[in-house]
Amino acid sequence: MRMRAHYAGPIGLVVAALVACLPYGMPVGQAVSSAAQGALFGLFPILWIVVNALWVYRMTVRTDHFDVLRRSFGRLSDDPRVQALVIAFCFGALLEALAGFGAPVAICSVMLVALGFDPVRAAVVALVANTAPVAFGAMATPVVTLAQVTGLPLDSVASVVGRQTPLLALVVPLLLVVLVDGRRGLRETWVPALACGVAFAIAQFTVSNYLSVQLADIAAALVGAAVLMAVPAARRPAEEPVRAAVLTGVRSDDLDREDPRREVVRAYAPYALIVAIFSIAQIGPVKDLLARATRTFDWPFLDVADPDGKAVGANVFSMPLIATGGTLVLVAGVATAAVLKVTAGDALREWAATVRELRHAILTVTSVLALAYVMNLSGQAATIGHFVAAAGAGLAFLSPVLGWFGVAVSGSDTSANALFGALQVTAARESGLSPDLLAAANSSGGVLGKMISPQNLTIACAAVGLKGREGDLLRKVLPWSLVLLLVMCLIVVAQSSFLLSWMLP
Repeated sequence: MRMRAHYAGPIGLVVAALVACLPYGMPVGQAVSSAAQGALFGLFPILWIVVNALWVYRMTVRTDHFDVLRRSFGRLSDDPRVQALVIAFCFGALLEALAGFGAPVAICSVMLVALGFDPVRAAVVALVANTAPVAFGAMATPVVTLAQVTGLPLDSVASVVGRQTPLLALVVPLLLVVLVDGRRGLRETWVPALACGVAFAIAQFTVSNYLSVQLADIAAALVGAAVLMAVPAARRPAEEPVRAAVLTGVRSDDLDREDPRREVVRAYAPYALIVAIFSIAQIGPVKDLLARATRTFDWPFLDVADPDGKAVGANVFSMPLIATGGTLVLVAGVATAAVLKVTAGDALREWAATVRELRHAILTVTSVLALAYVMNLSGQAATIGHFVAAAGAGLAFLSPVLGWFGVAVSGSDTSANALFGALQVTAARESGLSPDLLAAANSSGGVLGKMISPQNLTIACAAVGLKGREGDLLRKVLPWSLVLLLVMCLIVVAQSSFLLSWMLP
């Protein structure tokens, strides 16, 4: 029906509540209470992270330091294939880590067009690059949501996701150079592309499994970029025939402008501040101190038991006031305002403008999370899970497809995890598979639906001036989405069997 998500979400919530109260017999008060809890979880901590992260970005745009950063990237290499890796894959991953929700596609596609890329090619490259980092995007919001709705420990779910999506990171950089320059691009730049992918994968695996889930994409993006620029082949000037064939668009006039070193340092400062603050927050004593501000209380008017008669975890709500990604990004934002010399009034106006810009996303996310809580606590998700479990061993193959479908429809790995995470766990327990594996597969498969979601396609088209050509982009990226989805399905099947079971924690 092509209905906008901020309309479809509330309608879906109303339908879920009616199904909960009528055929499932859930008391109206408990249905309303569970929806309210889901909506609150959507606001805090999920949208609290997104708003503050996008606020930091808007301040860099306001002070023109984002343009300084763009010119800095353009000077790293004049090879358009390497530029695509630096901007779409590495910087895109950093933006996904900080904000997500379409920001990487919009920002990276604009930067590529400014460097001289054809708008269609720039949009396709940005869409395909926005895969490997998605599961840990927006300070790991998708996996945090997955853990919340499934009741599984965050560390165990994130650990499995961190053993799936890094395998995509090995392939995506190679695919990007093919998209930019075909077989010649792969033949001439496979070494820096592979080095970047391997470094990204190792960093994402290591940090997500052993350090901090929230820092997984930030570390992967920075390490991947550093290793990429350390490869001699990435710094060699591109041959003129290559540049002429690839850069078919109009190059921005300000790219050759030299920026003072002090301004370049200030342009990179917001991202350095976020990394530093999150790293400090992971130190044992500091982490314990921040955790003291967490408030846990019985959720009012909610008293739900599982089939065994035990109270479910949702009856109790935990609110980490300080030890949460959004608050830490807020602190980094205040520090960024000081470094970039943004006045308090301007910073507040930018924060308010960010909320206004995200108003439709706020309505969508809160309604989808409310819907997910109603479905989970009324037993609807369990019913679907029992039905899906009939696939038996084939469930391992189908599990990523369900996540892919959820993201393709909603445009958000967070929403797909909220919708299908609980039923994946139910189906896994019914069929004898690992709940952690199938829950993680929902998120890992979902990242491949991001490039074909109407939301991301619309964002890409609007960013590069291709309004109304979403269908053209869809036809270009759909085959790659399906191929990578097949790869992820085979990975999950192998991890569920003796072939790759050794990969799981």
